[in-house]
Amino acid sequence: MAEEAVLGYLEKNEQIADSGVFAEEQGISHEEIVNIIKSLNAFRFVEAQVLSYPFSQSEMQDIKKERWKLTEEGKTYAANGTPEFHLFMAIPPEGIPVGELKKKLGDLAFKIGCKQAKDKDWIEMGKSISRKVTHVEDDVKAMLVKINNGEALSKEDIAALKKRNLVSPQIWKGFSVTKGPNYAPKRTKPATDLTRENLQRGEWKDMQFKEYNFMAKGLPVEGGYLHPLLKARIHFVIFPFLYSQCTETDANDFPSNGVIFEEMPTNNYVESSFWNFDALFQPQQHPARDSHDTFFLREPSTTKELPEDYVARVKQIHESGGHGSRGYGYDWKREEANKNLLRTHTTAVSSRMLYALAQKPFEAKKFYSIDRVFRNEAVDRTHLAEFHQIEGLICDRGLTLGDLQGVLYDFFSRLGMSKLRFKPAYNPYTEPSMEIFGYHEGFKKWVEVGNSGMFRPEMLLPMGLPEDVRVIAWGLSLERPTMILYGIDNIRDLFGHKVDLGLIKSNPICRIGLT
Repeated sequence: MAEEAVLGYLEKNEQIADSGVFAEEQGISHEEIVNIIKSLNAFRFVEAQVLSYPFSQSEMQDIKKERWKLTEEGKTYAANGTPEFHLFMAIPPEGIPVGELKKKLGDLAFKIGCKQAKDKDWIEMGKSISRKVTHVEDDVKAMLVKINNGEALSKEDIAALKKRNLVSPQIWKGFSVTKGPNYAPKRTKPATDLTRENLQRGEWKDMQFKEYNFMAKGLPVEGGYLHPLLKARIHFVIFPFLYSQCTETDANDFPSNGVIFEEMPTNNYVESSFWNFDALFQPQQHPARDSHDTFFLREPSTTKELPEDYVARVKQIHESGGHGSRGYGYDWKREEANKNLLRTHTTAVSSRMLYALAQKPFEAKKFYSIDRVFRNEAVDRTHLAEFHQIEGLICDRGLTLGDLQGVLYDFFSRLGMSKLRFKPAYNPYTEPSMEIFGYHEGFKKWVEVGNSGMFRPEMLLPMGLPEDVRVIAWGLSLERPTMILYGIDNIRDLFGHKVDLGLIKSNPICRIGLT
């Protein structure tokens, strides 16, 4: 409609003198008229390529007019009145204490209202505030309403409103339009394709086709982007787990050196309480089994299959012990073990792998995994309800705590951390257990980087593993080192629905250095 109006008017007239006046006369928004004028004018800049087009080319001349628009504060005053007017109206004839009036209006409205009302000589201030005049008009509101309605104000009034930041300049741009060299009363769209129907009906003879622009650039190719967590994960797999298989390492420092690390299958987020807790010699009354710490499933709420002979041995070790252990001395319940949940650690996968290993003639193994786990925790800057756990374990005969420490020195040195300390800790399924601390060169302090230990006999022997077999294991989160590498101090900026997609596209590759 706007295009027809512009072209039709120019067919009978030499020019459109003012696009703003023209828009008002035609009953069309000025924005729509300007867009059409720009569209028609654009072809004049590529005139050499479209000379055969039978549609308008318009020559434009800017007409700039300064207008005013209300700021957000100005809009509020135009709708509800100014603070000084509200302050004046809130003062009773006998006056009012300052504190009471401030409480009535609010700090900001009181502050602005007092200043403006005092400047206008409306009020008198002391310990209390009283009126100096009996009646006032909210002239500022009236001026703002006029501007909002498109009415003109004097320069003095505009200056006063500008001083209070209630209006801001708005450059209104219109156009003076004349016929261009390729003017036509109606614009026809050039064809971009020649169809079968065009050929059959003979339309191709009269069709005008859009010329190819061989200098035009194609659309940028969109490719996939690796999330910072995935980048860090790649380094954690390559350096400590895979890289160790390609280098010579003394067997005393890295036990089972002839055995390569195998990745554990961690594709099951849903796990039974048996594999997640009971198989790890974690008692059924342990706080971690509470719904405040663990996500239990409603459907399916229980597991259907468990290895019954192994379940019986786990029940025995929990209730009355064995293999030199007194157990926990409580009534172990099968219904608790059957409950399904979102796994709280990938150690549930480790328990499955070790049980499967015990069903065959024993051979030394190294396993690792990096995958998601779930905890029913309060979300804050350093905690989410889900995160990624890195886990490694070595199963062999005669392993000791010294072997575990040697493995940890080797593991973390490949990540660039050569200074380690160990602190005794408690885990239900490892004894002894150690927290791992690394010296952070950037922070200039020791930070906790993981947990570790030797799996207890109460966990391993019911599986059927030989008595002289030991398992050393360690674990850490993926998010914490990634946050350190990328300088992120809020985990919600790294993982979850609030992540800035621009970060995913622009983040650098933070390489983990070897020492």
